[in-house]
Amino acid sequence: MSDQLPAPPDIARDVFAGEAWDRANAFAELLAGPGVVRGLLGPREVPRIWDRHLLNCAVVAEAVPADVRLVDIGSGAGLPGLVLAIVRQDIEVTLLEPLLRRTVFLEECVQTLKLGNVEVVRGRAEELAGERVFDVASARAVAPLDRLLTWAMPLLREGGELIAMKGERAAGELAEAEAQLRASGARTAELVTVGRGKVEPPATLVRVVAGRAPERARRRRRR
Repeated sequence: MSDQLPAPPDIARDVFAGEAWDRANAFAELLAGPGVVRGLLGPREVPRIWDRHLLNCAVVAEAVPADVRLVDIGSGAGLPGLVLAIVRQDIEVTLLEPLLRRTVFLEECVQTLKLGNVEVVRGRAEELAGERVFDVASARAVAPLDRLLTWAMPLLREGGELIAMKGERAAGELAEAEAQLRASGARTAELVTVGRGKVEPPATLVRVVAGRAPERARRRRRR
């Protein structure tokens, strides 16, 4: 299946600089081969692995602060979490995924790519709440924003950030999540554009800064 994988575009050399270049190429092969065979990526996505998946996820790193602990919720095939770990060796990444076949694939990718800044955790966000705290939570195509907030906010420290890849539906989902934003104690919520000059169209993110959850929400989480 990997014979359908196109050559990386020229801009990929700039986005995946230094050691990230070989890892990005190896990950592309893993996605196009075992990733497709095991059903983590559709065969029709192989020609778009570089532009739609790898580059589109890599530019999210522009919105990630330095030296943070990041949890990638519903990591699936490692998009965007594994890509962020490749381009940002300064961050510690936890790939959180409930399905066994996906976590097995992710573990194999981490081992093959020799990524020392990544751990794979099989589980759901609700199960990790109260056990672990992170600086940043990332997510791509996991759930509508209002539902994603209920999973991500309990995992974030006060002042931590949810960075959700939302594309053209970003503004609509942000408006629809107004009530949940208030309920979760979010400080701010905004649209952020990254990847100008690197991906077309640029990637649209929703960035939510976590505040202190209302007392009733904290009591629910402790039960």
